[in-house]
Amino acid sequence: MKIEIERETLLRPLQAVIGVVERRQTLPVLANVLMVADESGLSLTATDLEVELVARAEMDVQEAGQITVPARKLVDIVRNLPEGAKVRLSVEQDRAIVSAERSRFSLATLPASEFPSVEDIGETEPVLLPQGHLRELIEKTHFSMALQDVRYYLNGLLLELEPGRLRAVATDGHRLAMGELSGNVQVQNTQQVIVPRKGVQELLRLLDDTEDQVRLELSSNHIRVTLPELRFTSKLIDGRFPDYQRVIPNVEDNVVVAERETLRQALVRASILSNEKYRGVRFTLEPDTLKIQSNNPEQEQADEELSVTYPGTALEIGFNASYVLDALGAMDGEQVTIGLVDANSSCLIHDAGSRDFSYVVMPMRL
Repeated sequence: MKIEIERETLLRPLQAVIGVVERRQTLPVLANVLMVADESGLSLTATDLEVELVARAEMDVQEAGQITVPARKLVDIVRNLPEGAKVRLSVEQDRAIVSAERSRFSLATLPASEFPSVEDIGETEPVLLPQGHLRELIEKTHFSMALQDVRYYLNGLLLELEPGRLRAVATDGHRLAMGELSGNVQVQNTQQVIVPRKGVQELLRLLDDTEDQVRLELSSNHIRVTLPELRFTSKLIDGRFPDYQRVIPNVEDNVVVAERETLRQALVRASILSNEKYRGVRFTLEPDTLKIQSNNPEQEQADEELSVTYPGTALEIGFNASYVLDALGAMDGEQVTIGLVDANSSCLIHDAGSRDFSYVVMPMRL
């Protein structure tokens, strides 16, 4: 194997795949990146056995071949070479020789045959959609995923494909976030998959806020997203996601409309004196007035009062301030709607002008 490539052309795909390389590995080869040089250019593959990333770089290959080299060492070497440098890489016996200008590095290698590959994902119904739309869908829902819950199916993001719609749902049992993309989703059957946390985080890192098309494929065991010059594949969480429609409250009467940023800032201030462990705040609602109150074991107390649009009956309810703040922070609109049933039921939060993203927060006893 022998290639010559510009530093920037090599660094870009290396940085794209390095995110899945864990610092502590059960298999030594998982700390390496697989480099395959052929007539179409260079491909770089990294995996942790759960997520696989494959990036390509177009270039002239002097001598085809394949090898695995230490991923993080190679990234650090290439990153610290001078801009515009020509990088030459060749394999001599069991060493990879990387040279540029007056620098020369000899790296240990492992055979390409030892590198694990993701099994074929089988036949799928591919969906094409803008990168930015998929990124927004994940970004505005993923924060509600559980963290190391024994109910393992909550430690991921539900993606649901149905004719004309792509939906994302995340819940940790105390709150729920749901987003929908309507439009040109051409599939015949409804599909539900649960993407693990690491896969979700990698997708957020890789997706840009652009109109460039991505190809989304779901199979029984894998999700695959193909971007220009990059392919992401992740195993799925094997489990049944709870029936999220059941926990979305049907709100008719007690609806609050507030300025989103005003409410967010008041909640931030009130939460400063809330109990650090439970982060509880009390909402007291009266016609066109919302009072937010918090206190803590040191007998300290915060009170905030806001003018809102609220024609409903007087109501007092407690919430975890962090959960409400996360929902408000994910929204874009100037006004927010909070629908309430009673003091013991979950609330429904969404932008006043749109139902594309909805957030459910369970009440707290204070």
